Amino acid sequence: MKIIKDPVAIDDFRQMALGMFGNMVKAVVDIEQEIMVVDGELHSDEEALLLENGSKQKNLWGINIYPEIGGDDWLEFDSMINVRPSQNNRTRGVDNPEIQQKVIKIVNRLVIR
Repeated sequence: MKIIKDPVAIDDFRQMALGMFGNMVKAVVDIEQEIMVVDGELHSDEEALLLENGSKQKNLWGINIYPEIGGDDWLEFDSMINVRPSQNNRTRGVDNPEIQQKVIKIVNRLVIR
């Protein structure tokens, strides 16, 4: 697992995908610090790494990145860590469109496609 603070080439994500799941890289995005952790087996492991490094749970959202897919479909909002009734998020997705847009903006800045 690694914390991404600066832009990384999409080819690096392709290599990560091949090493773990084949076509996907799991990631957890901190929408406050505008960083993310990638290349973990579980979103919860990535979440734990960010929490150990000062992130707040309310700002962490799990996604899947598909580096071989173009357009907007390369990001998937699907993680058990996203189920948070206390934040009015009752699904594995990210129900709040504003939070979704923050996540997309951060990932687009950190992944050079």
